[in-house]
Amino acid sequence: MVPLTAITPTPLDPQALVRALDTTGIGAVTTFIGLVRDHNLGRRVLHLEYEAYEALAVRGLDVIVTEAAAQWPTVRLAIHHRIGRMEIGEASVAIAAAAPHRGDAFAAARYAIERIKQIVPIWKHEYFEGGDVWIEGATADLDNTEARDQALRIACA
Repeated sequence: MVPLTAITPTPLDPQALVRALDTTGIGAVTTFIGLVRDHNLGRRVLHLEYEAYEALAVRGLDVIVTEAAAQWPTVRLAIHHRIGRMEIGEASVAIAAAAPHRGDAFAAARYAIERIKQIVPIWKHEYFEGGDVWIEGATADLDNTEARDQALRIACA
């Protein structure tokens, strides 16, 4: 059985994430796949390494699923984030949102990725030609309503 939220070192399977959702009565499923890109800030990226405080990161993903359910009661959401070394083009995050209508599915998936960036303790170590750098991870507290409202505005724009 595939969990609805996970932090994992194994490659992500978006289709398994979709299958983990109950799609009874569903009219739309949207997925978001975040990929390791080959450039950032004008530099050629060679690969990334993600680290997480796993127990707290899963808790953060669970909070996002709960928040989304409160905002969009008919949406079913699943989120997996990968940790460890990833090559260019590999998936680092996968989100599946199922809903009776596409608008809610799109909004919930967008909300989820915005909130991951805000509250989930995952850090990215970027290796590029000529060096490496840590990219700042989540900075908002789980209970920060201003951050939550900002993610909601972005998701519903």
